[in-house]
Amino acid sequence: MIRTVCAAVLLTAATLHTATAPATTVPATTVPATTVPATGDGGCARITAPPPESAPPTSANTLRQAYECVLDNYYSGPVLDSKVLLRDALAAYTQELMRRGADKAGLRLPALTGNRDADWAAFAGMIGTGDPAALRAAITGMVAGLHDDHARVERIAPPSEDGPVGTGIAGLSAAQGPRLDPATRPPLFVTRVLPGSPAATAGIRPGDIIEKVDGIPAFIGDKVNQSLVDAFASATVRLTLKRPTTGRVRTVQLTEGPLEEQEPAVTSKTLPGGVTYVKVPGFFQGAADQAIATLKGATKAVVVDLRGNGGGSPQEVNRLLGAFAHGKVTGYFCPLTGECTANRTDDSVPLLGLRLVVLTDRACASACEHFSAAVKDNGLGALVGTRTAGAVSGPAEAYLLDDNSVLLLPKVRHLGPAREIIDTVGVPADHHAPMTALDLATGRDPGLAKALGLL
Repeated sequence: MIRTVCAAVLLTAATLHTATAPATTVPATTVPATTVPATGDGGCARITAPPPESAPPTSANTLRQAYECVLDNYYSGPVLDSKVLLRDALAAYTQELMRRGADKAGLRLPALTGNRDADWAAFAGMIGTGDPAALRAAITGMVAGLHDDHARVERIAPPSEDGPVGTGIAGLSAAQGPRLDPATRPPLFVTRVLPGSPAATAGIRPGDIIEKVDGIPAFIGDKVNQSLVDAFASATVRLTLKRPTTGRVRTVQLTEGPLEEQEPAVTSKTLPGGVTYVKVPGFFQGAADQAIATLKGATKAVVVDLRGNGGGSPQEVNRLLGAFAHGKVTGYFCPLTGECTANRTDDSVPLLGLRLVVLTDRACASACEHFSAAVKDNGLGALVGTRTAGAVSGPAEAYLLDDNSVLLLPKVRHLGPAREIIDTVGVPADHHAPMTALDLATGRDPGLAKALGLL
């Protein structure tokens, strides 16, 4: 529930969190402030700069650009069925019209053959100039049909002069990368509140159980209510909260407000027994060197806390792993056909010779899973906590469409060091130690306690 506006474009393997995602936003890699025009003949342009601030309406040509871009640049684009892409686009298009009571009697999927050019011509003849809002929905629906957590279309807003805004609830127990985890169990609770935010001012604390959002129950039976994503996206939200330590139930209305700028940083402390604890909130540029610097004085063992780490750069992952092992494969980037490229530990980093335990959870996504799988598969240490998000399909490259929206598409697939698929599955913990609402509310940390027991 941090609503940010950012002109940065994600060009690394980080999971891209949208402004409405109820999770901590991972910093993206920025690019020079120059514009790159999109082509006007249906193709898309590789983006090398933030998109221009002015945004022309989404047109039929924008949809064509996205269609061609997926077929030309997506990991499995050369073997995708153009009929399926256009079916998913029209399904989303008509659903948007129906929501507005504007469906058209003659709007149906034309006969398609699997020939990309002929299919587009037939499709374009059916929709004509099209409806801009429905065309935006069609692009989103077509990309969603790829079922790839790193493939998406984003509108990147320019930075606000007033800085980031939001309610300040920066973490939820159901966070799984940028979405709500369908495997999460009741209750839903707050895991992180930003200091000085509207949520903090309202007295919301980590561990507070969210029973309802705008009157919508957090769970339907034992399944998290996915409609909460839309409710959380609102500028004003009404939460029914239960304090786990007292059982008190209250309703709080939050309106987003300014948030303090918070640069990501690695933090550390010394635990009982001389164990060093390092919290790595994301694999942002410089994260590995920050972590390594804190570990140079460590003499025994280290707990690396990756809970809530939404991802970042694979280079940062390889560099930090280089402090624990040399000559190891940390994962593979595999094209549709041909040889995979191995990612390897950065052996320029001096070995620290420390025993290692890594704390993981369902918000550990993308590059965080790259790190976790490398530790597990190479026997570098133990994983404690819960299974990771399963959101590590491959590094996304960014393409600019002519309405200034950005299409992110992986060109390769990420596999673990044992060539296993991690995407949608996640990396299992060696020792299951989930955090509960009561744990957070009372300051207990079962994962950290288990880690210390192992060390």
